Amino acid sequence: MIKTKTKFICQQCGNEFSKWQGQCTACHAWNTLVEEVVMTGKTKHAQAQLSYAVSQSDITLLKNVSLNVDTRLSTGLEEFDRVLGGGMVSDSVVLIGGDPGIGKSTLLLQVLCQLADRLNALYITGEESLQQVALRASRLGLSVDHLKVLAETNVERILALSEKENPRVLVIDSIQTAYTDFVSAAPGSVSQLKESTAQLVRYAKQKGIALFLVGHVTKSGALAGPRILEHMVDTVLYFEGERDGRFRIVRAVKNRFGTVNELGVFAMTDKGLKQVSNPSAIFLSQHPVPVSGSVVMSSWEGSRPLLVEVQALLDESHAVNPRRVTLGLDYNRLSMLLAVLHRHAGIITYDQDVFVNVVGGLRVVETAADLAVMMAILSSLKNKPLTQGLIVFGEVGLSGEIRPVPGGQERLKEAVKHGFTKAIVPKANAPKKEMSGMEIVACDRLYQAIGHV
Repeated sequence: MIKTKTKFICQQCGNEFSKWQGQCTACHAWNTLVEEVVMTGKTKHAQAQLSYAVSQSDITLLKNVSLNVDTRLSTGLEEFDRVLGGGMVSDSVVLIGGDPGIGKSTLLLQVLCQLADRLNALYITGEESLQQVALRASRLGLSVDHLKVLAETNVERILALSEKENPRVLVIDSIQTAYTDFVSAAPGSVSQLKESTAQLVRYAKQKGIALFLVGHVTKSGALAGPRILEHMVDTVLYFEGERDGRFRIVRAVKNRFGTVNELGVFAMTDKGLKQVSNPSAIFLSQHPVPVSGSVVMSSWEGSRPLLVEVQALLDESHAVNPRRVTLGLDYNRLSMLLAVLHRHAGIITYDQDVFVNVVGGLRVVETAADLAVMMAILSSLKNKPLTQGLIVFGEVGLSGEIRPVPGGQERLKEAVKHGFTKAIVPKANAPKKEMSGMEIVACDRLYQAIGHV
């Protein structure tokens, strides 16, 4: 007889406790502990006897491992291939998260319909019926002649049917609906997520399958479930952008086979997601006349430069504590830059409400935006537009120095390609040879950059 054992597991972080308590001592969340039945040794032994289990790999020397040169599979969408690091890897597991209705299922259905014409692909849905999936494919005008679909949530049955079909690409939509018979907790709980994902990942690695898992997100934007899910998979992709917006951004926050922070840009249309071949153009506002508080910077996203517009608005504050609002930038970084402006440039903003926004819903996480944010703030404060055709980038230190950033030459080339004629850059990023059609202003101190604008 199999003995059961119960534990209280935090649904926020996944930590286990022997008894219930109001607050999780690990993540400090309240009322997140739920009683669940955990696996015992006998159930783990029984799990090893599953019919879909394959033979264990023998220990070997690393030099004897043969490399398969055809490890990358193109999805048919260049922007999606870019985010994945050049295409799908045959024995990889990709976790895709995003807000409800942002386009996760649509993107994967588009990809699988293209792959099914040349590969054995299987789409498993746990949230929709097969009729709903067929209706979406018909609305998007996709070719469904070779795509195999299955409506199932039981992991053991999914693996048994996959063993029979032997697909090259497998999609599970979504992992929160999947459950295994070896855990008695409800689907979507921490125990079910951990065990279901572990079985699917193990199967994908053993069979060399490219596995895609769709994940839900919480109100804060993080993937629902324990953080261990992100450690178990090879790649984690996040959808960014507003659901009612036109553009969707897919960003890689983890990738064992490619560049981290790589992003792909798509446009949402009535025929699904269409890739944007020139992302820089969509993030630049077309102002008929120069406006104050607007600066274009060259951001480095993954493996390519991207031109984005940074906007700032300063207004006199009548509150005791002026507001500091950022959209697409780090709030603490803005507070630091305002302090640097005050200390090293004598620019006072403690009586101003400061609003900073990155156009297009893009989130800039690198420090190259420091100088551009400062120039936008200064332009709005003085109500004077900056020079047309100007591009700015550079990291600003606490002592007022302007530090170099990676990929300076590529950023400038991208700016020249879009018709920019002047650039304020860190002195260490200035090209050794003159660039045709581009005036380079190299600065190593903040006051030098302010003097030029």
